[in-house]
Amino acid sequence: MELTGKKIVLGLSGGVACYKAAELCRALTKEGASVQVVMTDAATHFITAVTMQALSGKPVYTSQWDPRVDNNMAHIDATRGADAILVAPCSADFIYKLAHGVCDDLLSTMCLARPGGVPLLVAPAMNVEMWQNPATQRNVQQIRDDGIAVFGPAAGEQACGEVGMGRMLEADQLLAELVASFQPKVLAGKRILVTAGPTFEAIDPVRGITNLSSGKMGYAVARAAREAGAEVILVSGPTALPTPFGVQRLNVQSAQQMHDAVMASVHGQHVFISVAAVADWRVVNPSTQKVKKTADGAVPDLKFEQNPDILATVAARTSLAGYPYCVGFAAESENLLEYGAAKREKKGIPLLVGNIGHHTFGQDDNTIILFDENGHTILPRADKLTLARQLISEISKRIDKHSLFQ
Repeated sequence: MELTGKKIVLGLSGGVACYKAAELCRALTKEGASVQVVMTDAATHFITAVTMQALSGKPVYTSQWDPRVDNNMAHIDATRGADAILVAPCSADFIYKLAHGVCDDLLSTMCLARPGGVPLLVAPAMNVEMWQNPATQRNVQQIRDDGIAVFGPAAGEQACGEVGMGRMLEADQLLAELVASFQPKVLAGKRILVTAGPTFEAIDPVRGITNLSSGKMGYAVARAAREAGAEVILVSGPTALPTPFGVQRLNVQSAQQMHDAVMASVHGQHVFISVAAVADWRVVNPSTQKVKKTADGAVPDLKFEQNPDILATVAARTSLAGYPYCVGFAAESENLLEYGAAKREKKGIPLLVGNIGHHTFGQDDNTIILFDENGHTILPRADKLTLARQLISEISKRIDKHSLFQ
């Protein structure tokens, strides 16, 4: 669970989006967080404290004069020991209070009195015209300048019937943002291009040649890079995985399509991470109609040609331009130490990640080996997101020494 041991203060200001806060509270507790809910009086007009107490498992605070607090200082006690304060929904009025240091209720006073090391995160929720109003935008800029993280808002249909910016992010998106807020921003300001998943080489309109890659590792790498502060483009072969929040996804099928998408996106990227299991060959003569079985059992005459080597192509570009920093993945079935080291040199890349293919395809965990000019390093078996975060940390250390980033 991503938030085990974390104490989260969940603040609710007034707005219809309070219904999403209930779902968010449940999601936080399912991820192992201890959640203390604090509501403004306006919030209680949209959802009851009873509901939030049932979901959090803790008494809900609504008044700075709450007699249940021994020292009658709920605005102090609620945040002591907290790992983060998340105000969701955060109304235009509450953003104004944060921007101007107003403390006229428990939640605003608590935010102002929070210890210096406790991050304050807000999820705006309001009508599109309210969000676009210059006064609101000035206040949003002010709280950003003051170090308050702003999650969203999103665009879409609103409760008032209008459409536009101002919708609060969904509970799963806010959960992803909160988890990401605890990750070191070792790739802040960097642009990362990642490939993931299998490719599919058509034989006819309904059949093709593919492999057992689920895309889980590539998607985990894309998520970890985004959590680390990077701007991420994910070029994905056919998978059933949801796009990591905040990541731009480009869908492809064949190896040639993946090659074309990568080459169209690689300019200006700081790092290229080639995780996808790309087919080495494609069918030269695919049928335009479904190939039927014949009475004599004749086998279709399929002809193959080699697909372009995406990683080698980008690596050759790097040798000329100095960027992007290239990281490759190698899925072997045996002799990983020998084949991995040789493949890194053959591809001409500084870092290669090796694993045993049939031990990782479709699995939720894995063990990987990092090959570089100094030899190899084994990362012990762990879930793929943990490995992806470790890999991103290793990449950040290496690019800090790379001439492109000096």
